[in-house]
Amino acid sequence: MRTRRDRKFQLWDMLSQFVFLGGALAANLPLTTDANCNCYRTNATTSNYFAHHLFFDFRNLPQYARVPPLIGDPDGNTQAAVASSYFSLPQWTSYWAAQNWNNSEMMRMNNSDLSGSDATVLMVNSPNNVYVDRDRDPRPASQTHLVMRTARLAAGFQTVAEIESVSTGFRFLSIRMLARTRGPPGAITAMFTYRPPAGPLPVQEADLEIRTRDPENAVQYTNQPSWNADGDIPAATRNTTMPRGSRWTGWAHYRLDWTPYLSTWYVNGQFASSIAFQAPRDPAQVILNSWSDGGSWSGNMTANATAAMQIQWIEMVFNNTDPVYTKFGSCKNVCSIDETHVVGTPVLMPSGGDIPLSSLPRLVAATYDIWDIEAAILVQQYVKDHEATFEIKKVPPDSDHRSPSEVSVCRHYA
Repeated sequence: MRTRRDRKFQLWDMLSQFVFLGGALAANLPLTTDANCNCYRTNATTSNYFAHHLFFDFRNLPQYARVPPLIGDPDGNTQAAVASSYFSLPQWTSYWAAQNWNNSEMMRMNNSDLSGSDATVLMVNSPNNVYVDRDRDPRPASQTHLVMRTARLAAGFQTVAEIESVSTGFRFLSIRMLARTRGPPGAITAMFTYRPPAGPLPVQEADLEIRTRDPENAVQYTNQPSWNADGDIPAATRNTTMPRGSRWTGWAHYRLDWTPYLSTWYVNGQFASSIAFQAPRDPAQVILNSWSDGGSWSGNMTANATAAMQIQWIEMVFNNTDPVYTKFGSCKNVCSIDETHVVGTPVLMPSGGDIPLSSLPRLVAATYDIWDIEAAILVQQYVKDHEATFEIKKVPPDSDHRSPSEVSVCRHYA
């Protein structure tokens, strides 16, 4: 008898065949600039529309390449200046900020139920750990890349790196990076959306995380929170294997699509995972980091050991609730960053539409009564053009005798 697990993998094998539609089409589409694009359409099974595009390219910055020496005391890390003048340029400071906070308050609490951390090591963020370095490979993929470094120092603390978006108003996006992780066990590298908890409301967060203690093809995806007072929340997390022999020690293309009711991840153009449970809803930041705190999640790094996430570029299309991102009109000129043959440069798609730009942050709305996550994922993947309604009936996999559940999803521009 086929199990629920068998049906799950059969479902995703079917869906993954339709996820990426680029290739031959890309060569025939004209390159353009963001000034000519009213909106951007992504190439997942269900197309999503976004109003804005950003591209951060770290591949050709030799004038800023410099490896700053590690700073041996916590205060020095907190007070450190940026590693080079690149991080004082408007094209960086308008969008990103390197952090200098530490976890001393959480450690003083000494209560993981309250702090959400079982750290055993002081962890100090430092702008000194975010820098541009030359690619020193025998056959380099680029001249330079961004480095986010973490190190366990002899003084007994962990120096770490984190960049946060200046904007806290991202509401749905598709973010990608070309990156790799290097270093010994005990470190975490990550890319995620983040909205902090507020009173009784829990954190909203869609994570991509790599643990250097794990096999080199293992990546974890989560819609936080992943635990509560009763223990772990299995529905919040997927542990996956990178496709086609890829390893996180090598360059890989990572992508997170945060859309209404769903977080979806891809690696090197291949579907990796999708989670509808606890998908973020409200405006959030984008964060990338490289860290360790000696806790049960990261593990302990050996003294004087160093790990890093190296990034060639970051790209995103997104909607944003900040007033500065307000756009009017309709989506006449539809562009794509998926169908282009020049990374970072959009192409103009054959035809646009009359989608009001003001509606993009809430382009897909859904109401459903579901019995399992897979049903919600199936619906989200197959919602088609606007004002379409679908009903899906399935027999719950844990029983062959119960009546089918019904799922209805409506896509609209309200």
